[in-house]
This record gives sequence, C-alpha cells and structure tokens, in this order.
Amino acid sequence: MGKTHINIIVIGHIDSGKSTTTGHLIYKCGGIDKRTIKKFEEAVEMGKDPFKYAWVLDKLKAECEHGITIDISLWKFETSKYYVTISDAPGHRDFIKNMITGTSQAYCAVLIVVAGVGEFEAGISKNVQTREHALLAYTLGVKQLIVGVNKLDSTEPPYSQKRYKEIIKEVSTYIKKIGYNPDTVVFVPVSGWNGDNMLEPSANMPWFKGWKVTRKDGNATGTTLFEALDCILPPTHPTNKTLHLPLQDVYKIGGIGTVPVGRVETGVLKPGMVVTFALVNVTTEVKSVEMHHEALSEALSGDNVGFNVKKVSVKDVRCDNVAGDSKNDAPMEAAGFMAQVIS
Repeated sequence: MGKTHINIIVIGHIDSGKSTTTGHLIYKCGGIDKRTIKKFEEAVEMGKDPFKYAWVLDKLKAECEHGITIDISLWKFETSKYYVTISDAPGHRDFIKNMITGTSQAYCAVLIVVAGVGEFEAGISKNVQTREHALLAYTLGVKQLIVGVNKLDSTEPPYSQKRYKEIIKEVSTYIKKIGYNPDTVVFVPVSGWNGDNMLEPSANMPWFKGWKVTRKDGNATGTTLFEALDCILPPTHPTNKTLHLPLQDVYKIGGIGTVPVGRVETGVLKPGMVVTFALVNVTTEVKSVEMHHEALSEALSGDNVGFNVKKVSVKDVRCDNVAGDSKNDAPMEAAGFMAQVIS
C-alpha cells in the first residue's frame, strides 16, 4: 500500500524566513536538485543571496526581484510515512487572499516565527501576520499546528535557550486563545538558513532535548522539524461520498488544452468521467488526471491534481467553481449559506 498523501501550509510573518526554511527543507529532502540551487546562487548580482533557499519556491519574476512570496508555491517530497505537498504562503498583507487559498486546502500548518530580538515582537504584535495567519488557519479548519522558532542563530547570544523559552511561552498563550491546545502542538527551534534541527539534531543547541505532543489520538516525540511532519495525524479520505473538487486555478497548456487544478475534497476523480462545474453549469469529459506531472488512474480525496478536460475553454470555468460527477449528485448553486465573519 502506498504512502498517505498530506497537504501542509507554511505560514508566518513576511520576514520570518519561512520561504527560506521551506526551501531548505525541500532541498534537503531531495525535492529540488543541486543544479537548480546552483543556478540561483549564480544570481547574486540581484543582491538576494540571503534568500538562496527561498529561491527554490519564488518562481515568479516579481517575487525574485522583491525577495518576497506573492502567490502560493507548491512542492512535493516524501517522509517515512507521507507523500507531502507543501505550500509556502505569502506573508505580505497585500497577498493575504492567496494565503487563504492555500490554507483552506491544508491538513496541518507550520507556523514560522522569528527569534531575533525585536523581530519576534514585531511579528507577533496586534494586527500583524503571525497572529492573523494562525487565526485564519484555525478558522479555516486546520486543526494541527507545528511551530518552528526560526533564526535561533541570530539571538543574543546565538542559539539562546532563554530566548526560545520566552517565545514559546508567548506563542502558546496566543494560539490557546484562538483554539489550539499547546500540548498538541510541536515547538522546535530551527535555523532555516543553516539547517539546524531541520533533518538532523543541531549540535548548536545541546540544551534542546526534543519536542513532545500529548493527544488522545496518540502521543509523539522527536527532535527535528522533519520528524514533526511524520507525527501529523493522517487525514480521512471520504471516497464513499460524491466527487467535489473546488478549483484553485485554470490553465491553458500548449498541446494539451484546458487544465483545471485543485484538491479533491470528497469522492474520486478518474479519466473518462463526465463532470459538471458549478456555478457555470459546464459539463465535459475528463481526458487525463495528473499529480506533480505524473499520470493517475484515479485521484482520491486530499490529492492536489490537474485534469485535462474536453472542449472547454479557460474562459468557460474559473477559480472557485466546483467540479462534480454529473451523473451522481453534481454540485449546485446554493440559495444561501451560513458564515462566520472574522474581523
């Protein structure tokens, strides 16, 4: 039996180093080749050397020039238990709607907070992204949380245990207020730039004896951020329900045609199926289904996929439409809905 597929979103303040941490993790896990890293390193004339591992994710030209993440970046790698799709959410307030799109599709959030003096306080202050991202994650149904305390190498003195304890106390207080139980949350001190406690225990923090979570579904212990990913509780896959696949985007690919992309929320998507898109009431046949450029005979709940459809233009369907089995309880427009408003 294959590994379970999980979706993870990395969130945090714009200057927390989350893109660097995520990129370093992907690189160390074999999700990016050394040739690509070398290509980015050769671009030092752009003055972005501190963003080396973030370049793994920042594919858009505008992102590279500004050194920030604008859209959701999706990458894959494997742990001993899971096949992981990891998303790096933009930390800049101007792109918060892009962060919401990625978070709504995740099973677990990795919140990166920065340990530097003054930097943590700026990131956790009222109405700043650290708080906003954590609140949005919980509200959007992401009930599992990992907290990476980043840039421990920049504390005074470097790798300060005292500073780490101050931060986890402050973060624990806040996340408890919004609904998380700190006892079920992994806290791990890391350096996304140097790689401390990413895949292997850091020799720079001998005081850190590891993390522990206590929960009714089973306790877990470990030392690194990588190990924390394996302690994520696996998602349930409601394949017995009808197909519902909200679209994240729609692409026109040369030589292939129209390719909607999104996560299968319920049911199964297969080549040859006839699907209907609500709210536009477009019906078509699925020609092929792919995940990370690999063809699938079927996509299950939780899979992030792209699927080619027959005789449909990119103008016919759009982001936020929902694909469903046209022959079995196809999704329909709702007359109304209940919502929780967050201010």
